[in-house]
Amino acid sequence: MRYRPSGFSLGFYLFLLFLLLAAPLPALAQTGNKPDVEAENIESQALKEVEIGELQLRLAQLGYYIGPINGQYSPSTARAVSNFQQANGLSSSEKVSAATWFALARRLKLASYDESSLPPVGKNLKVIIDTELLILTVMIDGKVFNQYPIAIGKYTSPSPVGEWKIANKGYVASSSAFGTRWMGLNVPWGSYGIHGTNRPWSIGWPASAGCFRMYNEDVELIYDWLPIGTPVVVKGPFTLPTGPLQPGCGAPEVIPLQVRLREKGFYVFGPADGDYGRMTELAVRQFQIYHGLEPTGVADATTLRLLNFDIPDYP
Repeated sequence: MRYRPSGFSLGFYLFLLFLLLAAPLPALAQTGNKPDVEAENIESQALKEVEIGELQLRLAQLGYYIGPINGQYSPSTARAVSNFQQANGLSSSEKVSAATWFALARRLKLASYDESSLPPVGKNLKVIIDTELLILTVMIDGKVFNQYPIAIGKYTSPSPVGEWKIANKGYVASSSAFGTRWMGLNVPWGSYGIHGTNRPWSIGWPASAGCFRMYNEDVELIYDWLPIGTPVVVKGPFTLPTGPLQPGCGAPEVIPLQVRLREKGFYVFGPADGDYGRMTELAVRQFQIYHGLEPTGVADATTLRLLNFDIPDYP
């Protein structure tokens, strides 16, 4: 015999169905946009230390924060957030909402920046990066074509100063920390490159792990202009040698050695790229012969002192 629900049980189930249909949907289902909901409810206390540090840097850059960049959400940081929000017509809650991050990411523009730039014509493309001014310059035939603001490495993870080339290129997912484009450099002691960022508020500060960050729209523009092999000259303070250097090593300390040898006419054709290769070894040998030393090709303490490096005596 087939079961047939009684009038009471059928009415009860219909009543439950009515309650389920009449109940309001959860807020997340109503919005249909989970990332935005999460972003709008980001509270400052939930931010990571590195995010708070970048927040402090950006607020300081815009003139709202005066204090240590310590990654701690202090009362002075909260006041700076509130003041920034009020000045930009945002709800002042001391919470770093998605709208606050968007306003903080307002694009920096250089006086020499030309938005209508067309792809460069001519030869001899070169990129010059100034780590003191935090500016990337595209040169063509020895003349400035356009300039872009960048972020460079933090003081604890400095950007590589030297003479490099673009060694590889690639597209990146827009949500990546590398933005939408990557142009890797041939630095022998690590992986460094020019790339975009998902933290545009960090542009204009030493904020990276050593790479050169650009706004995504800027790196997308120059990405199509610069082929693999394009020279990239990074200007900034050198890491001076404190002890002997020898062939085969690749290190920041090799770069000032190459520069000094070039200044004295012994390292003519090679780049200052930190690679103690054959050309650098030959230049050291020639320098040693010129000064009456045994031509070992090793930049020992005596050789480095003759190149005006302050090298301590070793036992």
